[in-house]
Amino acid sequence: MGAIYRREMGAFFTSGVAYVFLVVFYFISGIFFYNGVLAAGITDVSPMFSSMFYIIMFLIPILTMKLLSEEKKNKTDQGLLTAPVGLWEIVLGKYFAALTLFIIAESIVFIYAIILAALGDVVWQTLLGNYFAMLFLGAAFIAVGLFISSLTENQITAAIVSMVVLFVIYLSEMLVADFENGNKFKKLIFKAVSSIAFYSRYNEFTNGVFSLPSIIFFISVAFLFNFLTVRVLEKRRWS
Repeated sequence: MGAIYRREMGAFFTSGVAYVFLVVFYFISGIFFYNGVLAAGITDVSPMFSSMFYIIMFLIPILTMKLLSEEKKNKTDQGLLTAPVGLWEIVLGKYFAALTLFIIAESIVFIYAIILAALGDVVWQTLLGNYFAMLFLGAAFIAVGLFISSLTENQITAAIVSMVVLFVIYLSEMLVADFENGNKFKKLIFKAVSSIAFYSRYNEFTNGVFSLPSIIFFISVAFLFNFLTVRVLEKRRWS
């Protein structure tokens, strides 16, 4: 797994994807930090984290789009699949490389914390709660993007489909919001959709609620989609 991880980390920077991702992430988070925190005269970074949900929903597909689709396009996937490494090592090597880059991007929040500390008291418990909430959310999103990247050889298609899937998951919760007070069937639909709701679970943390079930949910989603990616590669290995 280590070799795959190092290879992917190198590829992120040599292809320029890492620089684009980091610059865009820092630029947009900086805008949210200024408008939502500094301009408001507060030291609570929760408004910034709440807004960043929508940004990473569109940025992460750009980060994951080439992870496996490029291998398929360049016909290097068969060499990778027949190499003396396990499929889980391949998937996790690529997955953790993307997750590492995401952590590098997200850690800009500690620079913001230093700025806020010079202006007033920083509530570190809230800041760290939001930080880890975004980390677990990103971990789930990356797994979804990696899985979709394994299904196509076109990077743009992988990015667009990932964005659409994540957006539909987010939008579905809004579409069934009125079902909560409906008949038994509508309530059942509401509970089913709510159980896979990304935004509500993430929003709990930005509201100061540390939710262990939500953390378990994000970890489970990451495991599930990495497992599905392994199954896709397993099928391709024997086809």
